[in-house]
Amino acid sequence: MSVEEAGLAPEPDIVSAHPVARPLHLSALPAGLGWDGPFRRLTGIAALMVVAALAAMLVVLVIGSLPVADQMGVGFLVTQAWNPVTDVYGAVAPVAGTLITAAIAMILAVPAALGIAIFLNELCPHRLRAPLAVAVELLAAIPSIIYGMWGLFVLAPVLASTVYPALIDTLGPLPVVGALFQGPPFGIGVLTAGLILGVMVLPFITSVARQVLAEVPPVLREAAYGVGATTWEVSRRVLIPHARRGLIGGVMLGLGRALGETMAVTFVIGNAHRIHASLLQPGTTISATLANEFTEASGDVYVSALTALGLILFVVTFVVLLGARALLNRTGRAGR
Repeated sequence: MSVEEAGLAPEPDIVSAHPVARPLHLSALPAGLGWDGPFRRLTGIAALMVVAALAAMLVVLVIGSLPVADQMGVGFLVTQAWNPVTDVYGAVAPVAGTLITAAIAMILAVPAALGIAIFLNELCPHRLRAPLAVAVELLAAIPSIIYGMWGLFVLAPVLASTVYPALIDTLGPLPVVGALFQGPPFGIGVLTAGLILGVMVLPFITSVARQVLAEVPPVLREAAYGVGATTWEVSRRVLIPHARRGLIGGVMLGLGRALGETMAVTFVIGNAHRIHASLLQPGTTISATLANEFTEASGDVYVSALTALGLILFVVTFVVLLGARALLNRTGRAGR
């Protein structure tokens, strides 16, 4: 007996009751969505403007560097002398000072920033966590010239009277390391500039590290603590490996700030176009040289030499960013 003969209603056809959805045409969309095309073109133009500005800066720097390249040639990159009177210019001292001060800053700031971030996220009492985090981040809001004045009038005298003499007495006699701590303790010099830079980049790295460590899923922490891991083991084996990409990004952010810092370094580095084996002696950086001499530069070759230093700083920063991106990509593939 069929369903109809039994007087029962037939079951609805599932296929006919729920037809397959058809593709939605743009004509069926609301009228406001018609702006999608112009919006896409507008955002594309904005992205191209960034690339165009970057290319324009590079072209201007290259053209401005041609006169000193014609006169000095490759010698500009391997000469230490800097004498505007005789039109002899070398980039070795500013480039070396830039790299050394940035390296000192990162050696000091990265471990301290990571330790502060772990303390704020894992060990700090809840009522103190927010005030301490705000205090650390406020360091980033202090103008660089204030750091320079503090370094010149407060930090440099303290270093010259107490810290540097102790370093000379204890580390100076050592065979290899002693060469880094020789000479009179002026208080201003490459090491002082590195210390100032370390304090300046500390809040940037700390802020990024604290945020990326806070994004680690709580279940990972709970699982590690559940098997008896200590805070040190959880930080070393769980938090840092899971957040390593963000941590590398924070370090690169601080490194970029250290490479390009101008006023604070100019106050305390001594501004001497020479390379000394000792970190306690005066030196210079690319940014400090540009700040000190660009307004007083006269003559095409002199201005061109300063422009060439700007080009070198541009290239160094670009290479650092490329290296950071490559490192992040390798870290991401290794974490999969």
